[in-house]
Amino acid sequence: MARHPKAASGPADRPNRSAPSGSADMPRHPKAPSGPADRPNRSAPSASSGPADVAGPQPRRTRSGRAGGSGAAPFRADPARRAAYDVLRAVADRDSFANLLLPAMLAERGLTGRDAAFATELTYGTLRGRGTYDAILAACSDRDQLDPPVLDVLRLGAHQLLATRVGHHAAVATSVDLVKDVCGPRPSGFVNAVLRRVATRDLEAWMAIVAPDRAQDPSGYLAVRHSHPRWIVDAFRDALGDAADAELEDALAAGNVRPDVVLAVTPGPSGLPEPAQAAGRTQWSPYGLRLTGGDPAPLVATGQAAVQDEASQLAALALTRVEPSDAASQDRLWLDLCAGPGGKARLLAGLAAARGARLVASDLRPHRARKVLRALRRARPGRASDGPGRGSDGPGRGSDGPSRGSDSPGRASDNAVVVADGLRVPWPPGTFDRVLADVPCSGLGSLRRRPEARWRKTPEGVRNLAGLQRGLLNAALDSVRPGGVVAYVTCSPHVAETREVVTDVADRRGDVTILDAPAVLAEVPGLRSPEPRFAQFWPHRHGTDAIFLALLRRE
Repeated sequence: MARHPKAASGPADRPNRSAPSGSADMPRHPKAPSGPADRPNRSAPSASSGPADVAGPQPRRTRSGRAGGSGAAPFRADPARRAAYDVLRAVADRDSFANLLLPAMLAERGLTGRDAAFATELTYGTLRGRGTYDAILAACSDRDQLDPPVLDVLRLGAHQLLATRVGHHAAVATSVDLVKDVCGPRPSGFVNAVLRRVATRDLEAWMAIVAPDRAQDPSGYLAVRHSHPRWIVDAFRDALGDAADAELEDALAAGNVRPDVVLAVTPGPSGLPEPAQAAGRTQWSPYGLRLTGGDPAPLVATGQAAVQDEASQLAALALTRVEPSDAASQDRLWLDLCAGPGGKARLLAGLAAARGARLVASDLRPHRARKVLRALRRARPGRASDGPGRGSDGPGRGSDGPSRGSDSPGRASDNAVVVADGLRVPWPPGTFDRVLADVPCSGLGSLRRRPEARWRKTPEGVRNLAGLQRGLLNAALDSVRPGGVVAYVTCSPHVAETREVVTDVADRRGDVTILDAPAVLAEVPGLRSPEPRFAQFWPHRHGTDAIFLALLRRE
């Protein structure tokens, strides 16, 4: 790796040590000249939704000692910063999901109120901004490699300095305390020096130094500016097509904005809860509530609602709006082919019941099928089978126990949950009137909610999903009767997971008509993808996840 000349700096803030190994997509940049040591007028990085509203707790030096007896040294770092650090390490070391681990850790450690809010901001803000922060940290040091724990401490410190209201001295001092706790005293001087150098500029000043020239390397510039791997920047450009010149930067920036919590209310006679229970109703889904704050747990606990993005709700709703050909009386049996963990199944089950139809929800993994079953039970107590069964040669009735699918479908009554391989389905061809194939995908459409995913996914991983996605779409089309309708859905805008899959399968089969999906959701503007028969939601256009929808009729 080529070295760049480093500008002279004062002895106080020049770390005569190494730079962190940045994200794989981030190039090395010329070392920044040392700026004034006075406090910069910071602006929030694109990797966060804005400066954090919490300035963070003051460092605490009275924590209980380390394991090992009463003579052990006390912890230096405060609990909120330590919790954020521990989540970052679990994400890196164990492939943990921050959105699942952090709430459990906060509860286990008794963090509430401002401490919990600060730990949450540190965790998600640092994960979102990692690419940007790594480029800045690389410009502030000379090392080629860093121990991962030290690098995570530096990332947390950079986020506090560049995207929160934490003062410079507190951000640096608490980071030094944290690295002493987790790594010992040896790297503390290095962390102090690097972060003092970061503190000499605000984010915009750093971007002028570390980001590639936009005219010469537009993808490289956007990758650093908006903290996305370069290949995702290019994938979003392909997905936007002709709109990319005007919208690509907005699409990337929207992926770094903290999303509201959106709930889907169980369809039924009770209707939506009173608006006082939520901030407001969603713009297009008649079953959605959008919370800008507060706790959704009370509504979820009652079974009235479940967390589900508005675009996900609309994709399920679109399937129900297309009438199967032939007599409407045949519209009696619906299938959710890849149902776990149950969000769309829950909504579809309510819509099916309103029409006198029945839903069969299938998933390959028993633990995911159990989640589907619990979701259906909460939404409609007594209306789902008592346990997920293993399909054999048809969908079972499942009213009294595990559904084994030994008999043919009859009158619409209870919904069924079965454990079955979607590539080798246990029911006869043409069994269902409507089929939802919400297939496994890269999840690039939900980076707002799972910021660590952008650093885990790879182009090779996307390519490896292609065969599975084609196989599941073919299975869905085989499962629907002639005249029936299939919805193919992904939480990704990547062309290789969306348009290419659908057009390839349709062209090879010859018994499929691709329908006009945006016309089915005509109330939602800006849905047409570059291939206009397909619907593509975008966070920057619709305030939703980037859900893709194709509707197909089997002839």
